[in-house]
Amino acid sequence: MGNNIPEVKLGVIAVSRDCFVISLSERRRAAVKDACTQKGIDLFEAKTTVENETDMQKAVAEVTAAGCNALLVFLGNFGPETPETLIAKYFDGPVMYAAAAEETGKDLINGRGDAYCGMLNCSYNLGLRNLKAYIPEYPVGTAEEIADMIADFVPVARVLIGLANLKIITFGPRPQDFFACNAPIKPLYDLGVEIQENSELDLLVAYRAHENDPRIGDVVKDMADELGMEGNQYPDLLPRMAQFELTLLDWAEENKGARKYVAFADKCWPAFPKEFGFEPCYVNSRLASRGIPVACEVDIYGALSEYIGACITGDAVTLLDINNSVPRDIYEEDIKGKFDYTLKDTFMGFHCGNTPFCKLAKGAAVKYQLIQNRLLENGGTPDFTRGTLEGDIAAGQITFYRLHGAADGTLHSYIAQGEILPVATRSFGGIGVFAIPEMGRFYRHVLIEKHYPHHGAVAFGHVGKALFSIFDYLGVKDIAFNQPKGMLYPTENPFAE
Repeated sequence: MGNNIPEVKLGVIAVSRDCFVISLSERRRAAVKDACTQKGIDLFEAKTTVENETDMQKAVAEVTAAGCNALLVFLGNFGPETPETLIAKYFDGPVMYAAAAEETGKDLINGRGDAYCGMLNCSYNLGLRNLKAYIPEYPVGTAEEIADMIADFVPVARVLIGLANLKIITFGPRPQDFFACNAPIKPLYDLGVEIQENSELDLLVAYRAHENDPRIGDVVKDMADELGMEGNQYPDLLPRMAQFELTLLDWAEENKGARKYVAFADKCWPAFPKEFGFEPCYVNSRLASRGIPVACEVDIYGALSEYIGACITGDAVTLLDINNSVPRDIYEEDIKGKFDYTLKDTFMGFHCGNTPFCKLAKGAAVKYQLIQNRLLENGGTPDFTRGTLEGDIAAGQITFYRLHGAADGTLHSYIAQGEILPVATRSFGGIGVFAIPEMGRFYRHVLIEKHYPHHGAVAFGHVGKALFSIFDYLGVKDIAFNQPKGMLYPTENPFAE
């Protein structure tokens, strides 16, 4: 995934209330370190145990000097409310709080830590100070259970570190009649994300400046190797696309400014193909496979959502239209009786060709954009409408999700886990047959009812748990999901069939 995704360096600081035995907290901290080592989790163990504010300053300096950018504050016993919560204030990075479970009924005199109680006061004090922290669903456990909680925290921390250092670079404006890609800027700043908005003309000037770039040949070879003989249907097009890939990568490097990571949201029609000489979809897919999402149609919050998914999974993501219903004949022939879904649970996710090659089924290839060819080339032999990466998306688990800035400047989100079915789409573009439990109700009472645009980000795996924790940490009040049967949405008609 290249260097556009943060690497999490975890540390642990144990805290101890001064009326408890400090060695109890230290012994339990060491056990957490050992459990993490056994699970392959690299965890720096700060040797300073925090009982007061002076200890707090020393411990934060210790983990900072060790290069830690994410932290577990571990209540090995009840814990000191003030210094333990001030750690979250003074440490520069996401902080998780968890507490030790009691170990045995044979030692509940000197060996009782009361961390179960201490977590309550810890949470209370975090609230008093308006400090954000990650607290697991059940934040009390044995060393092994704490290690599992840490494993869940890592992708959350990776996203939070990434967003704190992210710049979204756009080339726009959005296409005409694409108000779905409206993007209020203020919520991005509230999240700590920077944005740099550029003109499509700026991109064209930069692209032309890369003509005859000596690196083009190497990129062409890499493209040809990736596509293979079957996928490389237009070898004459590769130098143009390689020139564009270098343009975007150089622009990212030259315009990061004070930020470490970038994502793009680019205009790709109607003027782009004629002026640049190709469709940018395949290049966009290649950057996405390296952890640099390039959202279509200047979808700024689509780019933000994709970047979040890339940080969680450490893998390629994509952005798709929630596009069309599955025809009944395909459902009857290929889905009914073979998979436990109704017709309304299914739909097709589609985009012109931005899904990375590694996420497409066998037979994927660079082709041409059929719709743009009709519009811009009168349906004739395709020339500049070539450049899409097309094929059915490979079957497997997915999470469809979006973090969205609404027109009123508030943040909303949805998360829906499901799968891509191993069913041929019989269509064009990068496309797949998606199945999400109770999708019909979710479509009506979340996507339509809450005015979401047609773009959704796709992570290739079930990552709803991490997404929910991230959106909650970011202060998103509305986190919608595909509610199971019998759990009515507020707007759902209880008498509807």
